[in-house]
Amino acid sequence: MALYAIGDTHLSLSGNKPMDIFGGAWQGYVDKLRIGFESIREDDTVVLCGDISWGMSLVESKEDFSFLNALPGKKIIIKGNHDYWWTTKSKMDRFFAEQGFSKLQILHNNCYTYENIALCGTRGWFYEEDAKIADQKVFNREISRLETSLKSAENKEKLCFLHYPPYYQGYQCKPIIDLLEQYDVKACYYGHLHGGSQRLAIQGKLGNVAYRLVAADYINFKPTKICD
Repeated sequence: MALYAIGDTHLSLSGNKPMDIFGGAWQGYVDKLRIGFESIREDDTVVLCGDISWGMSLVESKEDFSFLNALPGKKIIIKGNHDYWWTTKSKMDRFFAEQGFSKLQILHNNCYTYENIALCGTRGWFYEEDAKIADQKVFNREISRLETSLKSAENKEKLCFLHYPPYYQGYQCKPIIDLLEQYDVKACYYGHLHGGSQRLAIQGKLGNVAYRLVAADYINFKPTKICD
């Protein structure tokens, strides 16, 4: 049994936004994902760090969820900025149950336990949205959701999964970083960054937290192993 993370699958199996059109690493990315999961076992857990599907609703994303559910391992999903299908946790849980997607779970205002480790997280925030004053309420909600998730872990060892990077060259989201430090988070895994922006990612241990970029195109579409 092992724990993994990967972000930004950007599936569009029944839609019109396949990432192959960008070429480069994204060419044939669905097959790359399938191959990347070949080393995953059924008793493993994979956290998906947002931007899962381009579908605009749960129904539009059904084929993408079916693809993910068929891959080996349990998948825990957080929200990305392009997950327009996202709705309430109860509706998503009900939809997954109705469709028989038994290997998909939603991380939202909660945490999951892997052995003795608490898996916490939320979408997060990014510098490109800081200037949007109208989004301050959204930002505050993200901070609240992260703290709710961390609190639910109680005294367990904590790992955090975000979509947006809390650190970026020339930028840091201090409220999120402060929470990670306050709740003694061991490591934080994030996605969102693609192409040239990946060279600006800040990784490694900062303060007491280790940071790691796990966007699919950065890790060659193979989930990053965190621990056994």
